Order: sequence, then C-alpha cells, then structure tokens
Amino acid sequence: MQIQVVKSKIHRVRVTGADLNYIGSITIDEELMKAANIIEGEKVSIVNINNGERLETYVIKGVPGSGEVTLNGPAARKVQKDDIIIIISYGIMDFEEAKKFKPIIIFPDETTNRLR
Repeated sequence: MQIQVVKSKIHRVRVTGADLNYIGSITIDEELMKAANIIEGEKVSIVNINNGERLETYVIKGVPGSGEVTLNGPAARKVQKDDIIIIISYGIMDFEEAKKFKPIIIFPDETTNRLR
C-alpha cells in the first residue's frame, strides 16, 4: 500500500504579493525552496492562517534571497499581502517507508521570510 505524507513544509511565511493577472501558481524565494526541498513545478497546499482558506497550486522559483512569496492567478483571491501562510508539499510512498520518513520543515522569520 502507498500513502501520501508530508514531505516538506514552510511554516508561517508572510505573503509579499497577490497578482491576479498571472497564469497561476505561487512564486517562492528559491532559498526557501531549497531549504524545504521543494522544486519548481511541485504541487503544494497553501493554508492561510489569517482567513482559514486552503488551496492547491504549483511552485514557481523566485529570486534567491528576496523573501518573495506571491500568490498568482486565481489563488490571489484567497490571500492578501501580509497574510501569514503555511506551504506544504506531500510525497507518495510505501506504507513501511512512510513510517520511517522524516519531513523537512523550515521556520523562516515571519517578518522577512528569510531563513533564521
């Protein structure tokens, strides 16, 4: 049996922008992506702490060190600039492997979105 488990999580980052007139996705500072082991194009879940909204989208690489976390396209309607969100990616793996797997969870500075 295979199950879906948390692979990576960026816990509590500040939304720096919401661009409705874009194709879609979330743009994330490449340094945050690398630290959390998230790749461009990967499907992620977004949980908005401010309003309880949850959505799924895919990741676009942002400028390294910029602190950028921008929701693009329709997702921009679910957040506002300065909202605090959690970004979660999942992996599918064998049940026994999942019991031993440890996700990568990072806790950036909420004000700057920079790694601590």
